[in-house]
Amino acid sequence: MSRIVPRSFVPFALLAGSLAVAGCGDDGQSSDDRYGDGVTFGAETTDSSGDDDNDSGGLKLDTSTEETGGGMGCEEGGGGGGPGTGEIEFSNIWIANSPDGTISKIDTLTATEIGRFQVTPQPQNNVLVGPSRTSVSLHGDMAVADRSGGLAKIYAREDDCIDANNNGQIDTSTNNVPRAYGEDECLAWRIEIPRMAGTFEDRRGPRAVQWTLPDGIESCDFTGAKVWVAFCNADNNDGTVWLVDGMTGDVDVEIPIQGMMCQMMGPYGGGLDRKNNFWFVENDSRKALYMAEYGCEPGGGDVCWEVYDRPDANMDPYGITVDFDGRVWMAGQNNSLYYYDSVNGDWANFKPEVDAFFANKGNPNNILRGLMMDSEKVLWIATVQEFGGGPFPGVLKVDTTQTPFVYEYFGKETLGDQLQHAAGISIDVEGYVWLVDTFSNGAYKINAGNPNSYTRVDGLNQPYTYSDMTGFALNQVGFPPEG
Repeated sequence: MSRIVPRSFVPFALLAGSLAVAGCGDDGQSSDDRYGDGVTFGAETTDSSGDDDNDSGGLKLDTSTEETGGGMGCEEGGGGGGPGTGEIEFSNIWIANSPDGTISKIDTLTATEIGRFQVTPQPQNNVLVGPSRTSVSLHGDMAVADRSGGLAKIYAREDDCIDANNNGQIDTSTNNVPRAYGEDECLAWRIEIPRMAGTFEDRRGPRAVQWTLPDGIESCDFTGAKVWVAFCNADNNDGTVWLVDGMTGDVDVEIPIQGMMCQMMGPYGGGLDRKNNFWFVENDSRKALYMAEYGCEPGGGDVCWEVYDRPDANMDPYGITVDFDGRVWMAGQNNSLYYYDSVNGDWANFKPEVDAFFANKGNPNNILRGLMMDSEKVLWIATVQEFGGGPFPGVLKVDTTQTPFVYEYFGKETLGDQLQHAAGISIDVEGYVWLVDTFSNGAYKINAGNPNSYTRVDGLNQPYTYSDMTGFALNQVGFPPEG
């Protein structure tokens, strides 16, 4: 494994009573050897139209947590339970522009792109290769799985970025123009992940990625979190899971997954439960659900992973999320919607309900893609009819508090004719629903109570992210809503 090693770690001060996302950081490097041979890494600011605006490079503070839509806070001096009383800064969504190997950092409060970061040394100019799934820590930092064969971290706060060239300032993107690979000082590290070259157009790189909850969460210490990543092996069809130190990029634990039967994609998406266990789906042959156990190291009879075969052949997993009740939700082709209850060990199948809902709507058969549950137990799912688009892209809303579930669908008649290829869903600190649209090169900020009211962020490049892009799902697991 080739990797980038930071020379030093500079601890940061946690903002009292706050949870993070805006600016750049949490640990630090002092030199350019973080990124390989002679490569260094740095911030600029822009709005959604790409205009240069350098007056917004500082921390972005949201309103008090009592005004937010999901409990993304921490009570001063203690963590468990939900919103605190301090101000929060959790305001970014991180979306991958796969063809050019960059990540867009968008302020969700203003729907403005405030940074774009080159995380791939040699972009492939192919939406099927390059960075895709992003994950955001409770401290606000972002990790991204790069299907080109890597895992990278970007600091959220500029205060945590390192002045590697000692010029007295942080050199980093603050708009939609990325610096060259190695020149942005908010790119903390990148490690290389081996992949089987030449297989399915080099598409066998890592996908499933997820930050852990930090060990100090009960005292609102959000430092020291780790990153899970799962991928197909470079030399056979088994899989591997790494648990990576979030500060340094060192691989702390390696868990071999024998018999995964990787072909092209392997581990496809991931999520986390309250015990820091990593749940991910395999999207090739077996189409099973896997769990890698936190705090376990293989050896002495411990394999540190379990596999849960799908309950029936109709389950075709694509998107995945874990809710605050420990249910692992999986959406996929042919209206596939299931969950596995990790607490009780039960499967639930909602495909018949989805089939019935769509039966008379002109789009009876859908691919359900990225999904996330909000703090009101409403599930939001991106939908298309076929890979490549289809005439009915949209968002499926599922109220899971009702029996049976209540379904609503919002397509072009709600979100406009620009909508082409719905890919990913995330929730932000205010409770807005974000939709990533690959082929229209944009993202939507949707009012959950009135989806006709939305804001579009343009100027992306075939964005292809359907994971916990804001850190909302992780925060919901760490701080479940009260009631």
